This record gives sequence, structure tokens and C-alpha cells, in this order.
Amino acid sequence: MSDSPTHVLRRALDHLLAHDMAAFIELYAEDAVMEFPFAPPGRPQRLDGRPEVEAYLASYTDLLDIQRIDDVEVHETTDPAVIIGEFAASGLVVATGEPYTARYIAVLTIVDGRIRRYRDYWNPLALGDIPVGTGVAA
Repeated sequence: MSDSPTHVLRRALDHLLAHDMAAFIELYAEDAVMEFPFAPPGRPQRLDGRPEVEAYLASYTDLLDIQRIDDVEVHETTDPAVIIGEFAASGLVVATGEPYTARYIAVLTIVDGRIRRYRDYWNPLALGDIPVGTGVAA
């Protein structure tokens, strides 16, 4: 199994699509940082360490039923540990059954097959009426 940054991102997206959040979180280093530069008030802008990431994402699949991940593009950078991933996720908001569609751009730093930093440039407008404080921006 390859631990290249591109492969790690693709595995993360596969785990997300399979609703396997335990496997998704396992890809994070113990000292990982997850950042949301565009997070609106009331939502976290930074998570420090895998335990915070895990707590944030604990209810993800209770909130969103991701059914498709499309348009995946991975851009390599001059730093071999850093990639930029673009993708679209779609599915349903579990509580309402309403459609959910969002495009994501994420900058990841991956060292030794583990995500050390995940900067998630998601669009907060795509969240609609999903309650504040829930882990849906991953």
C-alpha cells in the first residue's frame, strides 16, 4: 500500500464515502492540525491533535450522508509532502433529507503516510441549516 500524499488523500475520500470515520481519522497523525480558514462564527477554525479531530468528526455521518465524491483533482507542490486536493461531495442532510452538495479545496501536509495538516477551504454557505458546532467541514 502506497503512503504517497496523493494515495493518502484518495484513501481518506474513500473512507468518507464508505462512512468509515474511524478509518478516516486513523489517517491523521497524533499531532495533526485541522484548519478551516473560512469557518463562520460559532464554528471552529482550528483543531489540534487527532483527539480533537476525532471529537469534531464523531457525528459527521449522523449529519451528512455523503453518496458521491466527484471531480477529484490532486495538485502536487514543490514540497513533496504537500498536496492540494479539489473535489465535490454530494449526498443528503440526514435530518431533513435535503440534498447536500459542496465543492472543497484542501491543502494537506502528509508525512510518513499520515495527515499532519489539513487546511479545508470549504464554503460555509453550503452548510445551510446544519447546526453550528457539528463536524461537517471535513
